[in-house]
This record gives sequence, structure tokens and C-alpha cells, in this order.
Amino acid sequence: MNGPSRPAEIAFLRRLRAVRQFTTDPLPDHVVGDLLDVARWSGSASNRQPWDLILVSNRDTLRQLAGAEGYAGHVAGAALAIVLVMSGDRPEQDTFDEGRLSERLMLAALAHGVGSSIGWFKGAGRNQVKELLGVPADRLLRTVVSFGYPTEAAARRGRRRKPMAEIVHRER
Repeated sequence: MNGPSRPAEIAFLRRLRAVRQFTTDPLPDHVVGDLLDVARWSGSASNRQPWDLILVSNRDTLRQLAGAEGYAGHVAGAALAIVLVMSGDRPEQDTFDEGRLSERLMLAALAHGVGSSIGWFKGAGRNQVKELLGVPADRLLRTVVSFGYPTEAAARRGRRRKPMAEIVHRER
């Protein structure tokens, strides 16, 4: 690309990717604190902040989360998982806010060199996780974000992207 150089923040954003293989190293408290602070300051529809966050680092609980119906197998090897529990009062807004919050947590992790991946629970897995974590039945629970330091193999994995012309269309 010709023209002015890109800001460092753009390069940072382009580095974010899903990491699903983690080392056994725990996350330092200050890293977890930064994740939670970023979550607390994340935007939401009407500034409702319709979430509660459940931090899970117990290895047995991580394995149980990974075994619940859905797409969260990577949680088993994570140092930490954060389960997002949404209010469920406004499902469309909660869905948008949930995605926003997940991405911001992943970016905060990347700033510390920590890998992460979004997973979700579906079907009976949602109720199984609610029971496991003591979440009231009326709350919306479907997303978990795993965190940990990437293994060497995960750090080397390449990234392919569709060509710009395949995804960008002007005026129509």
C-alpha cells in the first residue's frame, strides 16, 4: 500500500486472532485486572452494562465447560475463562453488547501477549453451564472467552484472508 504509513494501533488490531492452544502458565493478577477493567469500561446499548462476568481458572471446571454442548473445547487448556452472563432483558441489544465485550477482552489480552478465543454454548450446554456456575435460569448465557499464553505451534500458525476485492463492494 502506497501513501502515509499506518498508525501503530492499526497494526495492533490486525494482529488479533483466535488462539486455542495454550501453555500451562497462569496469567498474572495485573493482566486479569486489566481485562476486567477494560470489560468494565466497554460500551453498551444505553450504557446498561447488561453483563456479569464469571472467572474460571479451576482446571476441573474448565474441562467441564469445554465438555458442554457447543464450541468451547479450547477452554479445557486455558489458564482462564471468562463466561459472559447477559441480562436477557433485551436480547438484540445484549447480542450486540456481548460481541463488543468479547472483542474488547480479546484486544486487552493481546496487549499483554495473551492469546484468546471466543467460544459458545448451545442447546443443553447452556443450561448445563448455568447449573455448574450457579447462574439463574432467566439470564442469557452463551459465550465464553478463553485466555492463556499461546503455545509455540499456535504462535506460528499462519493467517489467510480473502482479497479485499472479494469482500468490499462500493455502492451496491
